[in-house]
Amino acid sequence: MEIKAEVVKQLRDLTASGMMEAKQALIEAGGDYDKAVEILKARGASIAAKKAERVAANGIVASYIHAGSKIGVLVEVMVETDFVARDEKFAAFARDIAVHIAGMNPADAEELMSQPFVKDPSKTVGDLLNEHISFFKENIKIGRFIRMELGVVPTC
Repeated sequence: MEIKAEVVKQLRDLTASGMMEAKQALIEAGGDYDKAVEILKARGASIAAKKAERVAANGIVASYIHAGSKIGVLVEVMVETDFVARDEKFAAFARDIAVHIAGMNPADAEELMSQPFVKDPSKTVGDLLNEHISFFKENIKIGRFIRMELGVVPTC
């Protein structure tokens, strides 16, 4: 079966998987794109479960100030190694989490993980986290966060 490079690229872009992982998932799925997405999601969840016990002692604090400067967010995103913490893709992920918190105002981390991701409602924040754990092959944790809105007293 021939797997086209553009389909592999689309799958990689959607799931943040490596090229060979995406191609293998398409082969396993018999070329069915949707089935390959599910295979990669299951693999990502499996990888995340295996990494969950590892200590995430490095990371960054990401910030986001919404247009108009009336809403701001600080979020702590931790990872195992300083090497990954300095990665541009990791920093972009942390900023995306800050943007999500600004828009969706989750009460706590548990609610945050179950919310549909603001930039792609087809997946939850938890799904996005698992994709990044699978991509970096390291445990990632979203730690403390605070969302400040002008004139509103934070509850946490």
